[in-house]
Order: sequence, then structure tokens, then C-alpha cells
Amino acid sequence: MFTLRRKTAGEATFDAFNVIVMLLICFITIYPIWYVLVNAFNDGQDAMRGGIYWWPRVASLDSFQAVFQNPGIIKAMGITVAKTIIGTALHVFFTAMVAYAFSRRELVGRKVYMLIGTITLFFAGGLIPSYLLTRDLHLLDNFLVYIIPAMFNFFDLIIFLAFFREIPAGLEEAAKIDGANDFSIFVRVVIPVSMPVIATIALFHGVYQWNDYFVGMIYINDMNLQPIQTFLFRVIAQSSSNIMMASMPGGISKTVSSQSVKLATMVVTTAPIVIVYPFLQKYFVKGMMIGSIKG
Repeated sequence: MFTLRRKTAGEATFDAFNVIVMLLICFITIYPIWYVLVNAFNDGQDAMRGGIYWWPRVASLDSFQAVFQNPGIIKAMGITVAKTIIGTALHVFFTAMVAYAFSRRELVGRKVYMLIGTITLFFAGGLIPSYLLTRDLHLLDNFLVYIIPAMFNFFDLIIFLAFFREIPAGLEEAAKIDGANDFSIFVRVVIPVSMPVIATIALFHGVYQWNDYFVGMIYINDMNLQPIQTFLFRVIAQSSSNIMMASMPGGISKTVSSQSVKLATMVVTTAPIVIVYPFLQKYFVKGMMIGSIKG
């Protein structure tokens, strides 16, 4: 039988110190989010007086009503949802297909391709060459600028590759005996048994697509094609919330401020991914562990 050993004074002090430090880190992490929520749900004009730190002083949903009455936000949210769904689906399929080809030892020049891909992990062409290439491909002010350049990522290929190498060779051999070609094997055999890694990469890229504002800021001038994150960036950086308020009904504009509209826009922008992420976080850990441990 095991007997419980009482902690020494030094061990108890060390544990208490760790708890205090972790609570402090949690507070520093969570409080800014709480502060934004509290002020977003407070009356905008009242919030301008300051002094709101823990809970709304005058609760109001007018700022959120003002946000959803702006047609620009609705369009931006639609663009974000569309590019996240389409971009993630195409990225996962295309990257998985390339990774499956890389997993084949009979692929001619496989080592050269791996070397070239590895170099891209550490060096990039830069913004100006990327912009010129995007312009020459006629992707400026084009929805496809969110999709085509992001269809492939070499880091995700490495994760796929590590998983594909662990698939039993007997599955592919049995499919070949039945007359399946390489593409049929990939679609009918490899993809169904690779759902864990597919879910991982889909989560990786889905979060990237949802949070990305840079592509819309650099390559998109058409306001009808900007995603919600770019819209939020312009609201904060250019104080365009004043323009938003100018188009609001008088009853609402009297109870909100440019700051309250900014905070409400932040909440609307980040809420979907913040709600979904905790339920899918395990896939991030699993994705980083794929291929690292041999069972």
C-alpha cells in the first residue's frame, strides 16, 4: 500500500507560488476579452464616461444592432464564411493529394522537390514580388485571391506525409489488385482512413482563413470583396465607424459611439472562432503529435 507523504513547507510554498502565477497569467489573458465584452454590451454614450471594468453599468444591445444594420458588415461576414469553407476544402484536398504523391517512393525527383519545399519554410520572395505575381495572374480584386495562393502549404504537407507513411501498404496493394489507379486509391482508400489528419489540417487552415486580414488589405480594393477581419481592421485603423454611425437610424445613433461600435464589431468578428475553437483544440495537439511517436 502507498502512504501519502505530507508536503514539506518548501514544497507547499512552491505549489502556492505556481498557482498564484498561473492565476495571474489567466487573468492577464482573459481580462482584455472581458473588458471588450463589458464595454460592447454597455450603452455607448454612458461608456464614454469611463469607469467600466467588471460589468456593464447601463446594459444595451444598441451597438450590436448598429453593427448588424450596416450592410458592409453583412457582406464582409459572407465573404469570410465563403472563403473559409471553400478555401479550407480546396486546401485540404490539394495539399493531401500532393502529400500522397510525395509519400510514393517511386516519385521521380522526390528528394529535389522536398529540398525545394523545405527552403520555402525559411525563405520567401517578399511582398513586392508576391504582389506583382498576383497582379499578373489577374487576382487583384478577385475572390480567388483568397483561394488559389492558399491551396498549398508545405508545413501542412509534412503533417500529411507523416500520416500517409503510416498507412499499411496492404490497403493500397489490395486496391491495385481490384484494378484501382493511383487517384482512385487516394480518393477511396487514403482519404477515408485519414480523417484525423484531415480534421487537423482543416482546423489549421480554417482558423487561418477566418482570421486573415492581410490578403484583403493588400490585394482587395473592392469593398464588396473584403472579409470581416479586413473590415474590422479598417474600422479600427481608419475610424470608419464614424461613417457607419452616419447611416444609422437616429434613435440608435444617440445611444452608441464610435468606440462602442468598434468594440461590438470586435465581438461579432471574433465570437464564432472563439466559440468553436475550444471544442476543436484537441485536434491541434493531435496534429502536432502525428508522426512523432511510433506505436
